[in-house]
Amino acid sequence: MTADSPPRLSLATLPRVPAESRPPIDPGALRPRIVHLGIGAFHRAHQALYTEAAEAAHGGGWGIAGVTQRSRSVVDALRPQDGLYSFTERRPDGPATRVVGTVTEVLHATDDGTRLGALLASPEVTVVTLTVTEKGYRRDAATGGLALDDPLIRDDLAGRPAPVSVAGQLAAGLRARLRADGAPVSLVSCDNMADNGAVLRRLVREFIAATAWDDRDRLLDWITGSVAFPATVVDRIVPATTDTDRRTAARALTLDDAGAVTGEPFTQWVLQDIFAADRPHWEAAGVRFVPDVSPYQLAKLRLLNGAHSLIAYLGLGLGHGCETVADVLATPWGEETVRAYCAEAAQSLPPTEGLDLPAYIDSLVDRFANPAMHHRIQQIAMDGSQKIPERWLAPLRELRAAGRDTPLLATALAAWARRTRDRPLDDPRAEELRRAWDGPHTEAPRRLLRLLGAEDLADDTALVASVRAELDPGARPPR
Repeated sequence: MTADSPPRLSLATLPRVPAESRPPIDPGALRPRIVHLGIGAFHRAHQALYTEAAEAAHGGGWGIAGVTQRSRSVVDALRPQDGLYSFTERRPDGPATRVVGTVTEVLHATDDGTRLGALLASPEVTVVTLTVTEKGYRRDAATGGLALDDPLIRDDLAGRPAPVSVAGQLAAGLRARLRADGAPVSLVSCDNMADNGAVLRRLVREFIAATAWDDRDRLLDWITGSVAFPATVVDRIVPATTDTDRRTAARALTLDDAGAVTGEPFTQWVLQDIFAADRPHWEAAGVRFVPDVSPYQLAKLRLLNGAHSLIAYLGLGLGHGCETVADVLATPWGEETVRAYCAEAAQSLPPTEGLDLPAYIDSLVDRFANPAMHHRIQQIAMDGSQKIPERWLAPLRELRAAGRDTPLLATALAAWARRTRDRPLDDPRAEELRRAWDGPHTEAPRRLLRLLGAEDLADDTALVASVRAELDPGARPPR
């Protein structure tokens, strides 16, 4: 901070924020009743806001203890600010900024492992939510279960004092909880995975089953009756925060905010109504509770996330001048490609009462075209090997089994494959993907599909031929 810069946001400086931009609740009246693993920008622009609105409507003291898994940057940003940060809604007619007050403390999973363990065991904590990204679950690409040969999993199973993997942290926390008083708890994955509740349950149980704990069978029995794993769908486009965003927040707050986040006006949260213990009154904040979230989950994964990945890889293929989602939508081919892809992928979705797919696709086009978002396609393209199996490969299997043509999904695969070949890749499997191009390039599509655990699609001669045709040097993105 320089002599001319404003003071930093905190509980002490909060009264300096314009009244209309202060939290609608008293941050000092909250206590940690929710633990959130993965307190990145998305959680702070989504679930934390819903929790604040629920608290404003019904009370209950619902504070969030946010946990960062690796980097200390969020701890360094939010701890000096007493957990306070700002959210700026990027509206087409101009930004709207306000302070969010639901985060009561910020922890580093390993540095603060003792505190995290105590919170997970506490009966005061009745909800644990997660946004750790697809790669944070350490799944085996072939089986979908826990990757027991993953170094993080292997070392956690060997008994390191503070688990590093999410499965290890939750398993150790549940064990401590059972030993304390066995209070029920709900674990809620908010990541973009089909059947995310069932996936999380499987991974936690597989971790426990692989331990040498003498009480592991008792723990597994207790989990069956006392721990819920609701499935959920979360939706809001949250771009990476820029220096411009931080300056916008500082002007609105008259304070410096190192934890500022932004997001689009649209937001949605759908939750499976199977909680094992007390929870915030999220329905008062607009959350939809349903018996089965899968139709909403599939629509979001295959349409929004699938289209996002497609236009990210196509846009990156164009090089300079196409840096954001709105840039892609402004090309002569952008909207047409999004609509054609969504029309194709939507054929894999079941009819669902209350889910208007044509209207949903229209809304996606409007959201993608919002020029205020500045959502960088480079950010969307990260970790493709973890994302595209559910976004593209699942609908590909279903559509091809039904005898339907899949030209846009083939285009999508080719755009991603081209990225693994031509440019540095931000992906946990980057080196494996690059080696898929060793030898005859005509075999690379098959090798890439096999790396993703899609042996069946690798053996689909017609699909592979379509991807090869798109990878021809003369092939270009739609125009």
